[in-house]
Amino acid sequence: MKHRKVALVAALLVGAASAASADEAVPLALPSSAAATAAPASENGAPVQQDAQAQHIIRMADRVRAPDQPFRYTVKLNEFQAGKSVNQQTLDISMRFYKFSERAPKGDARALVRFVEPVRDKGKAMLSDYEKMWYYAPDLRRPIPISKQQRLIGQISNGDVVAADFDYSYVSQLQGEEPCGKAVCYRLTLQRRWPFVTYPKIMYWVEKDTFYPYRADFMSDSGVVIKRSYYSDFRPEIGQMRPHRIVVEDSLRKDYYTTMDYSDVRYESLPESYFQIDYLMRLN
Repeated sequence: MKHRKVALVAALLVGAASAASADEAVPLALPSSAAATAAPASENGAPVQQDAQAQHIIRMADRVRAPDQPFRYTVKLNEFQAGKSVNQQTLDISMRFYKFSERAPKGDARALVRFVEPVRDKGKAMLSDYEKMWYYAPDLRRPIPISKQQRLIGQISNGDVVAADFDYSYVSQLQGEEPCGKAVCYRLTLQRRWPFVTYPKIMYWVEKDTFYPYRADFMSDSGVVIKRSYYSDFRPEIGQMRPHRIVVEDSLRKDYYTTMDYSDVRYESLPESYFQIDYLMRLN
C-alpha cells in the first residue's frame, strides 16, 4: 500500500490532567465510574506517571485528527480480504464534543452514529456517551447496551468510528524519536486511564515537524498487537490539515485490512435532545 498511514482511535474525548503550561486544557467532568481508576498502574504495580512532553505531543496530534467542538462527518468503511473488497458500510456521525471552558462549563463527549448504507441498515443507530454505548435497529423494542470493543466491520470496532482524544483516554510517555516514512516521528507509549477505554495500550508514532499522526499499534493487556492503524491523505478541513483516510490492518495478516474514508466534515451543533437514548427510536 502506498498510503502514508496512521492510527485510529477508540475511547472518547478531551484533555486530561495537569494544568501547568498554557496549552493544557481543563479536563472534562468524568463519569463517576471512572474517577476511582484514573491512575493506571505499570507492570510492577506502581502508578504510571504522565510525561508532560508526551502529553503536549498527544494533544497537538489530537487536534489534527479532530476539532475540539461539535462537528459532523461521513465515514465509509471498506473491508478487504486478500486485497479484495468484501464488505462496505457508510455511517453519518455527529460528535457533541467540546472541552470544559467558559463557553461550555460542563464540556461534552457524546456521539450519534446513523447507518446510511447498505440500504438494509437504514434506521439503525448507535449512541456513545463516555464509557457507555447503545445500539438500536427498527426490529428492536428498545435500544440495547453494547460494548465498544465489539467488532462492527472488518478490523473496526464499535468504538473506533467515534472520534477520540488519546489525551483524555490515556496516560502517555515519550520513548524517543525514529524514522517513519519520509519523516521523523516521536514514538510514544499510551496506557488507558479507565477500564471502559477500548484498548489497554497503544504504541503511537507522531510526525515531529507537523504533529501529524502516522501509526498506532493497538495492544492487549499482555502487550500483544491486536491491530495496526495508519493515517493518510492529509487535506485541509475546517481550519486544519486532517487525515481523510485511515487504514486498519489485521495483526496477523496485512492483506486483511479495513479502510475508513472521511468526507463532508463540518461544524454542527445538534440539539441536546438528539443525544438521548429515546431519540434513537425516532430517527426513522
